Amino acid sequence: MPIPGTPSRAELVDHLVKTRIAGEVATPRENNLSHYRQLANGNRHYWFGLELGDRWSDEQDVLAVMAERVGVNDDPEYRYGQDTIDPELTVAGLERMAARLRKAADGAQRVLFATGHPGGLLDVHHATAAALRTAGCEIVVIPDGLQTDEGYVMQFADVAVLEHGATLWHTHSGDPMKAVLTALEREGRPLPDLVVADHGWAGYAGRHGVDAMGYADSNDPALFLAEAEGTVQVTVPLDDHVVSPRHYDPMTAYLLSEAGLS
Repeated sequence: MPIPGTPSRAELVDHLVKTRIAGEVATPRENNLSHYRQLANGNRHYWFGLELGDRWSDEQDVLAVMAERVGVNDDPEYRYGQDTIDPELTVAGLERMAARLRKAADGAQRVLFATGHPGGLLDVHHATAAALRTAGCEIVVIPDGLQTDEGYVMQFADVAVLEHGATLWHTHSGDPMKAVLTALEREGRPLPDLVVADHGWAGYAGRHGVDAMGYADSNDPALFLAEAEGTVQVTVPLDDHVVSPRHYDPMTAYLLSEAGLS
């Protein structure tokens, strides 16, 4: 039974396109290709905490995965202009994520939420955490006093974030998740059964052997490559920082309804 106010699949697709969460997104083609090239050239800033070795050293291989899993233009000669995220792939990713959330709820699993994009996705993660807690899951509390070279690792509204200068910080790094998982192991506490995150938070969790799912933009290929390799279970393609975070609310409602959480 859908949660009241939850959009239908067709209504969500329409909403994603209208708000540019998917469809013709704000990220231009040249930015997408630049990031694919940086990743292929071994720039670890774009690896999102993963260890990719030399498996993705061909930029065209990266583009092929992004065309398949995100819906960007697959023509390597298309270098400038508008690029796209296929909204059907976004919804399909949400449905795969919902299936794993349902498994977590059924097993009352320990789940850790984290974001490197607090300006866009914090509320999405917070609402999902609240729904899982209501369903009987344990939302993992991170150890105190953690920090990385970028700042302090803290928890806000059930979501692990990086804080720098009294501000929630945008980060691609996997170091904050490494700090959390290392501290849990050092304290003899169990690791999460599931991590729901984005950016390097999701990437490093998958690299560490924890079930991980994440959201990623069309210019952030690492998590899609990780899903293709099986390191990350689900990666949902979307613009991860649209004009208003409220635009993600129908998407979150659809996700929770598909997961059987209310």
